Amino acid sequence: MFNVSFNTKAMRALSLSAATSVSVLLAACGGGTGSAQYAIDSSGNLTSATASTKLANGSTQTTSVSTSPSTTTGSTTTTTTTGTTTTTGATPGTTTGTTTGTTTGTTTGTTTGTTTGTTTGTTAGTMTGTTTGTTTGTTTGTTTGTTTGTTAGTTTGTTAAPAPYGQTGTAWTMTFQDEFNSWNTAKWNDTIWYEAGNATKNYTVSNGSLKIWPARDATGKFFNRTIDTDGKYYQTYGFFEIEAKLPIGKGTWPAFWLFNHIGTRRPEIDIMEAYAGGGPASGWSDANLHPTAYAPTVWIDAGRLAGTKTILTSDLSAAFHKYAVKWEPTRQTFYFDGREVYTLAVSMPDPMYIMLDLWYGSASGQPDSTTPTGIGNSYEVNYVRAWKQG
Repeated sequence: MFNVSFNTKAMRALSLSAATSVSVLLAACGGGTGSAQYAIDSSGNLTSATASTKLANGSTQTTSVSTSPSTTTGSTTTTTTTGTTTTTGATPGTTTGTTTGTTTGTTTGTTTGTTTGTTTGTTAGTMTGTTTGTTTGTTTGTTTGTTTGTTAGTTTGTTAAPAPYGQTGTAWTMTFQDEFNSWNTAKWNDTIWYEAGNATKNYTVSNGSLKIWPARDATGKFFNRTIDTDGKYYQTYGFFEIEAKLPIGKGTWPAFWLFNHIGTRRPEIDIMEAYAGGGPASGWSDANLHPTAYAPTVWIDAGRLAGTKTILTSDLSAAFHKYAVKWEPTRQTFYFDGREVYTLAVSMPDPMYIMLDLWYGSASGQPDSTTPTGIGNSYEVNYVRAWKQG
């Protein structure tokens, strides 16, 4: 603590500066003599001051100053000092004033001491963007704001089921679907109902498709392979569709059909039967034994043909195509890549199951040493789907 005496007759204000460049402005009114007391901390900062002045008219003027705690950001120190002057005595009236000063400077060095104070602040704003990272720390204060951005997480929702290809204006409900991400024994058998399956495996599910290929069994003979839903899925009426690419070679006879064995009856809707190997004279394939036509066919019963039509196409082994039928109570409409190719008006009221097969014979003739074998010459099916109307 220091005591200082000074004469104020010719002075209107006194400016004091501490080592941290804090400014204190003491305002005086009139003339007289007085004394002041100041408190300075260990760093040379003015913390408080009180001055008393006796004026010529006999009144006493008291001036007090207090310094708010300093705030240091980087290498910049800012201090705010506020002082109040009050005059009492013979002169009528009271004079009250507030002096505020701000000093901004740069301090380089090391400061040791204790600062006590309270900081209250409010941050308001809007942040838009994406924030990625980890923040560790403790924040004390009040923050008000709005954050708009992107949050990474898990979304649970429902994906709409595929609709029949090329169909509009009719509501359909999916009743069967296999996209062939795996082999599903709950949906499929690998043999037909009237015979045991061949032990030589010539089918697989890989890369999102079912593949059935020409192969010889342990005896050296080509054998039929049937994949069906017999005993597992049946339907009466609806829309049935596959997307497939066909094999080449003499004797190959791939098909997609609906069938049932009800007592002695055999109702059947052949959506796609394709042939390769009969040669140009048969009208079914080209000279290189590539399938270039297929035949939608309806059988009311075994030996009772309702109708059939040969659909001439490009090479069906070169790319995937969609084969479908819309089966109504008294009408069957067949589609190739969404385009209507054949309509037959006949009643087919029995439930049926789905069949996919690679057989040999009929217009394709019999396979021989020229028929390519192995997975590279597969009847490849990307999906099987079925719907009911409504």
